[in-house]
Amino acid sequence: MIPGKKGLKLIQIYMYICDLYDQELKYYCQRYSNNSNPTFTDQEIMTIYLFAGHCQKYFQIRDIHGFASEYFSSWFLELPSYRTFNLRLNRLGEAFRILSKRLISSFMPADCDKGISLVDFLPIITCAGRNRKGKVAPEITSKGYCSTKNMYYQGLKLHALTSRREGKILFPDSLMFTPARDNELTVFKQVRSDYISDTVIFGDRIYSDFEYFNDERKQKQNIEMFTPLKAVKEQSDQERQSSQAYNDLFSTAVSRVRQPIESFFNWLNEKTTIQRVQKVRSTKGLLIHMMGKIAIAFIYLIF
Repeated sequence: MIPGKKGLKLIQIYMYICDLYDQELKYYCQRYSNNSNPTFTDQEIMTIYLFAGHCQKYFQIRDIHGFASEYFSSWFLELPSYRTFNLRLNRLGEAFRILSKRLISSFMPADCDKGISLVDFLPIITCAGRNRKGKVAPEITSKGYCSTKNMYYQGLKLHALTSRREGKILFPDSLMFTPARDNELTVFKQVRSDYISDTVIFGDRIYSDFEYFNDERKQKQNIEMFTPLKAVKEQSDQERQSSQAYNDLFSTAVSRVRQPIESFFNWLNEKTTIQRVQKVRSTKGLLIHMMGKIAIAFIYLIF
């Protein structure tokens, strides 16, 4: 048995998933076979996964199934074996992606400051080491380098564009995964910049393409990018010394504004252990790990 308050949360999650499944999710996990209506439904699988992760902090599939077998026997009478549960769950990656997207877009807090945005990435590590070659999901992962951690790794990047909230954790406008080798500025130009407007963005040094942001985007979309200043090549020592104080103060100010996005990533990792992917062994498992963990982090919004 589970306590009354947690039982109510379980019911809330299940009802929300059922409503969204009927509206949209069913189109991303529909079956065209004789087993198109299994006795143990996709809604029940998603509910168990989300509840165990959000309320019980179980993130390994075996632990989630073990918890459900022990405490949910009277709630989910047709709970299958671990092997079947794992197989069924791995087919729901796209459904979890849509669920995460709907949670973020439908429950955005009213105190988000649309005029100030922060952008950065979190490395999702399948294996670390300069000379190590990752074998998990090679079709969607690659080798990359994280300058913050001074680390070569195999995996993905979680790119986050967030809105600032005064005195509170940031809230994402969008989250996106790319292979680790993809350059953050290139991803921003190709995917994000077309729909962003009327905001000031604070980013890392890698986003300091001043010609792109100051000329084209500032005029067309009213966006401006602030980053810590880079050293200018071929600059004389006298010029460098004369501007050193200003550069240091400006870079420090930008870094202070950007600090909350580091807190956001720390919060996300503490809530879901999304950065730890060492035990994932398949592409479908990696997709569930990423999309499912994002849904776990933001499922509290429905309560």
